[in-house]
Amino acid sequence: MDTLSYKTISANAGTVQKDWIVVDANGAILGRLASQIAKILRGKHKPSFTPHVDCGDNVIVINAEKIRLTGKKMTDKVYVRHTGYPGGQRFATPREVLDKFPPRIIESAVKGMLPKNSLGRHLFTNLFVYAGGEHPHAAQQPKEVKF
Repeated sequence: MDTLSYKTISANAGTVQKDWIVVDANGAILGRLASQIAKILRGKHKPSFTPHVDCGDNVIVINAEKIRLTGKKMTDKVYVRHTGYPGGQRFATPREVLDKFPPRIIESAVKGMLPKNSLGRHLFTNLFVYAGGEHPHAAQQPKEVKF
């Protein structure tokens, strides 16, 4: 065979088609939902996936306060953060985080599943999480996706 019957396509910022997707977190299990969201943000569900390019979609998550955790994770799991000051280590359970900042629990789960580099930081800006059932992105005409 002298020639290939196909060409390897490498996407770039100019050729990527980015869609808007709405995901309802009502009753969903945190880790399973976060892994699906991370896959969509990364673009791995598309045939034109290119590892070094932002070829994923924009994801809107609604009803973040109604997320579920299995087992005793709601009380036994611990989120650790640091204020930046000496002795500034702070600990919180998912129950405490959900009471104060419901979107933060989904954001931290998805962020941990993205690449730890500048591409991962850029991909994270394509995630929008809201505690209630409303979002301000109606003009983008997002498509609803069920997992």
